[in-house]
Amino acid sequence: MVQSHRNGGSPGFTIGKKPAIATRLHRFVLPVLAMFALPVNAQQTLTLAETERLALEKDVTAPRFEALANARQEQSVAAGQLPDPKLKLGAANLPIDSFDRKQENMTQMQVGIQQAFPPGRTLGLRSEQAQVMAGADLARARTMTRMVMRDVRERYLDVFYQVEAGHIIDTSRELFHQLLEVTRFYYAQGRKNQQDVLRASVELALLDDRRTRVRTDEDKMRADLARLIGPDAAYLPLSDSFPVFDKLPSRAELDTLIQSHPSLQAEDIIVEAGQLGVDIARQKYKPGWMLDVTYGNRAGDNKDGSSRDDFLSAMVVMDIPLFTGKRQDRVLASRQKEVEAALLQRDDRYLRLKRQLAADYAEWLRLDERLKLYQDTIFPEALQNAETSLTAYQSGVTDFTGVMRARITELDVKLQKLRIRVDKAKAEARLLYLANETR
Repeated sequence: MVQSHRNGGSPGFTIGKKPAIATRLHRFVLPVLAMFALPVNAQQTLTLAETERLALEKDVTAPRFEALANARQEQSVAAGQLPDPKLKLGAANLPIDSFDRKQENMTQMQVGIQQAFPPGRTLGLRSEQAQVMAGADLARARTMTRMVMRDVRERYLDVFYQVEAGHIIDTSRELFHQLLEVTRFYYAQGRKNQQDVLRASVELALLDDRRTRVRTDEDKMRADLARLIGPDAAYLPLSDSFPVFDKLPSRAELDTLIQSHPSLQAEDIIVEAGQLGVDIARQKYKPGWMLDVTYGNRAGDNKDGSSRDDFLSAMVVMDIPLFTGKRQDRVLASRQKEVEAALLQRDDRYLRLKRQLAADYAEWLRLDERLKLYQDTIFPEALQNAETSLTAYQSGVTDFTGVMRARITELDVKLQKLRIRVDKAKAEARLLYLANETR
């Protein structure tokens, strides 16, 4: 607002003050409105903790791996059981000239049972391998949970930046609008030229365009957040407080924690399962065998008139693994190569986690340094520069270009300070993912 002295002296200007009537009106109306609005806003404000809860509730990747782990557990029980026995029914030594069961004394109607026994410890090793792989799926589920937490935190921070940037621009717009009123007043008094008015009007329009772009980016960020927590929650107003995480571990602690990261645990379990596969392949060098028990029923009588006796047969059938070069040796070599590949995959995963840790921690440190610089030096000096430029302009010491440049610099510094703070928090979220933390 523009306020002039009544005593005929040089007009003075105060940026950001409201008239007395408006002030009294706000003092009366705002508390009344707040009493009605506060319960609704309190229920509909989206906090980081609520965002995390919704993301975990709506996530389907971790439950998918948990279901696979349960399937592996069931499979481990089945894998340790003997194959189903086989029922054998048939006729033996049946004469084809008459097909009479009583004609020949060796004719039998047979019923038998066959049971196969895999070689060595194959059954126990297969059961153990399936159970071990269930642990890998559970580790993958924990990895996906941490990934969801990391992603939803970053998406929340992206939305938070756009919302807070909009507030900063809205506040700056009020100041820019008041500067436009100042220049119009000076121009009406003949103290300034029309160029100052046009410059102030252009800067105000550019600020409106900047606000529109921020709203567009906010819509995009909220759409990304909606994929994780649903559209109903993603478009709620955010909490005014800046998101805060648990204390970040030291670099030495982070180096230790990534060694127990669930993604590495999954790779370790795959290596263990591969070793069991090697052991299973070695069992193939041992003979498998099968038990066959058969009952033969004979019809007719012997020459002396007595009934013919029934027969009982028992046989053992055994594998003879003599020629192993093209089968057992090849299978064993294949399983050993698979273990070697799994070890390399595990090492590659560990190196990638270490590189990610080094990059994110370095970024976090540098952003922390920049944030302190903005808080201690750049931000206070930018505010002081803006106030000094306005005072100098009112006194006729400097031109309007200097005032606008100072105000634009102040706005840019505020936005950059917020950007650095948000980027630092995002780097912290990525480090907490590596630290195996899910709040």
